Amino acid sequence: MAFNTSIIGSGFSSVATACYLAQAGHTVTVYEKNEQFGGRARQWEHEGFKFDMGPTWYWMPDVFERFFADFNKKIEDYYQLEKLSPGYRVYFGEENHLDISDNYDKVVQSFEDWEPGAGQALQKFIKKAGNNYDVAIKKLVYKPGLSPLELVTKDTMFEVPQFLGTIRGHVNKNFKDTRLKQVLEFPVLFLGAKPSQTPLFYSFMNFADLKLGTWYPKGGMRSVIEGAIQLAKELGVKFVSNANVTAINSNQGHVSSLTINDKNIDCDLVVSGADYAHTETLLSSKDRNYSSGYWDKKLLAPSALLFYVGFDKPLEKVIHHTLFFDASFDEHANSIYDDQTWPEKPLFYASFPSKTDDTIAPVGKEAAIFLIPLAPDLEDNDELRSKYFDIILNRLEKHTGQSLKDQILFQRSYCVNDFKEDYNSLKGNAYGLANTLTQTAFLRPKLKSKKLKNLFYTGQLTVPGPGVPPALISGKLVSELITNTFNNEKSI
Repeated sequence: MAFNTSIIGSGFSSVATACYLAQAGHTVTVYEKNEQFGGRARQWEHEGFKFDMGPTWYWMPDVFERFFADFNKKIEDYYQLEKLSPGYRVYFGEENHLDISDNYDKVVQSFEDWEPGAGQALQKFIKKAGNNYDVAIKKLVYKPGLSPLELVTKDTMFEVPQFLGTIRGHVNKNFKDTRLKQVLEFPVLFLGAKPSQTPLFYSFMNFADLKLGTWYPKGGMRSVIEGAIQLAKELGVKFVSNANVTAINSNQGHVSSLTINDKNIDCDLVVSGADYAHTETLLSSKDRNYSSGYWDKKLLAPSALLFYVGFDKPLEKVIHHTLFFDASFDEHANSIYDDQTWPEKPLFYASFPSKTDDTIAPVGKEAAIFLIPLAPDLEDNDELRSKYFDIILNRLEKHTGQSLKDQILFQRSYCVNDFKEDYNSLKGNAYGLANTLTQTAFLRPKLKSKKLKNLFYTGQLTVPGPGVPPALISGKLVSELITNTFNNEKSI
């Protein structure tokens, strides 16, 4: 089985798919609407500064290792990786912060110092989270989401309470200190859903955070996607930029061609790593998996307001990853998932990669990325962006005791409208579908078209979910599904 395969989009899931299909013998071409390849893992360079425009966290290193190992390669063949120490810092107020060490025993001691008994509670929590990680990463997430029976294994049969219980319920039961609760709940808020809606099983994210640690690829996350693209090219994949797909054309239950820049390109097989809901609008209505009403009912993970800022001096009292949780966690979460409004007092995340990497900013300067999680589809304009930049900069100055406004060389913002424009993102979401019980595994949008035999999907709106590691896994899943679907067939 070897087909002329077209892949729409060049993000992590698309590039992973391209690698696996090329390895299987397909002739693969990747079409990217933007000038730079990489999907959301683009990088903006300005006045000697470099900014990752999308993902900045590197968690679950074993998933990346497994991806490259599938091609008899190692991570170090493509980029250099460093474990951050500490992994990140959380500010709860002026001079009130917690550093999450790269040493798990020190994290346990930090919890105990803040709340007597919390260290032991954390150990129990993370032990169970580690078991969940083994089940999730080694078994469940590598399932294609075709059937509920995929969840029924000897490892999950006795874990029903973890799918019915929530992260919030468990954390509230075992920890009293609000600050420690926020540390344990933030991974699901920033990347998925409200902790009160996220199944306890997703505690495997806490294991990835506190036990496996936070890592950094030199050159930023851009170096990771560049490594994957290099691997794809070594396997024979062709990449075409500025290639805007405006229609997926069908004939007798098959995709026949793609309309790209007003020209029809014939293809045997199509995989879309572009936004799933947008991809469906490229099809005639009879060929779509889901209606617009279906997508309207889905609970999306957050969008985001980002700022890329160049400072004229190194910043003090911040580290590579710094979180500002000096406002109400629940009020911010409610603004995203219940009220769908701009938060009055936003939590925010700041990345200062130049603290770790001297290639990111000119000598004596500081590169900063700020992110505020937001509800999707909010009103987005320059006035609102400016207002929130002032809010977070004032709080950054307050909590670190330094004057910064006069040290700004430049700033660029990125928000809901940009996600829609650049990525055709459903309602301008940044991360995909929320990780809720009713949007898990086989309940997510399907990898395979129900209407067209040779059309498949991959990425954050399908299996297994949002984030860079799941995107790599999604590429593997769809390529295996394609192989299984057309096994022993010479034509479609």
